[in-house]
Amino acid sequence: MLTDSVYQEDHIPTQRERFIKSFRANGLGMFGLWSLLIIVLITLISPWLTPHDPYQQTSHLLQPPSWDVDGSIEYFLGTDDLGRDILSRLMVGGQITFASTFAITVIAAIIGCTIGSLAGMTKGLISSTLNHLLDTVMSIPSLLLAIIFVAFWGSDVYTALFAISVALMPRFIRSTYNAIHQEIEKDYVIASRLDGANDYYLFWNSILPNILPVVIAEFFTALTIAIIDMTALGFLGLGAQGATPEWGTIIGNSVELVFIASWTVILPGLAIMSTVIALSIVGEAARDALNSGVE
Repeated sequence: MLTDSVYQEDHIPTQRERFIKSFRANGLGMFGLWSLLIIVLITLISPWLTPHDPYQQTSHLLQPPSWDVDGSIEYFLGTDDLGRDILSRLMVGGQITFASTFAITVIAAIIGCTIGSLAGMTKGLISSTLNHLLDTVMSIPSLLLAIIFVAFWGSDVYTALFAISVALMPRFIRSTYNAIHQEIEKDYVIASRLDGANDYYLFWNSILPNILPVVIAEFFTALTIAIIDMTALGFLGLGAQGATPEWGTIIGNSVELVFIASWTVILPGLAIMSTVIALSIVGEAARDALNSGVE
């Protein structure tokens, strides 16, 4: 067979191709990715997919799920103590618990990584002060910081989201700061400096690709923490209020029914657990794939 080249050249895969190949080879990671994509898809189309109005109260009080003898296919996951469809509430609640926390985590990641990068690329008093200040802030749990913010500004879903976002920023600042400082001391960075490379070139072309696995892993960890904190605030009555179908609030409003209508507590708990596990699996698989792409 004729070829354009006399010599057979090996194709050297790019970092993106290595990442995709490594991620696809991870069976557990692919399972987590598909599970996460299903959750995201349901969250996006939930306003058009819900079988009932999540706020509508009916006469079907505490109706069991459809697989129960007394259940009905009309209310597939049953109803709560006010006759509201649990399936519809869980689907709409994903927009608050999952989509909103994803948005605030992205904001916290952008701001935190920017500050951490600026601090990591500098030396002196400012860098040292920021380092010790972050050590102090990181010693306080993010949920406790969020509760303190909510206590000052009032119980509201937007206040809870803002508080969680602010509480997550030190994580990104600290992880980015430490990752950059570890890279700066390596031989390839020193050699690039000797060749005349400035800090801007070093960061974008040398340091950032090598700290990307750290940032990705921290993002997925922060996202799981944000979801847990959001649901915890809702459960404690410090987040979403009233009839808002937020997953933690649903559990908090139904916790007294756990012995007579356990599905009102178990099903929202399963939604939270499934989302957190899927995020953890995808984050771990993405970090491993990125590490294989840069080694």
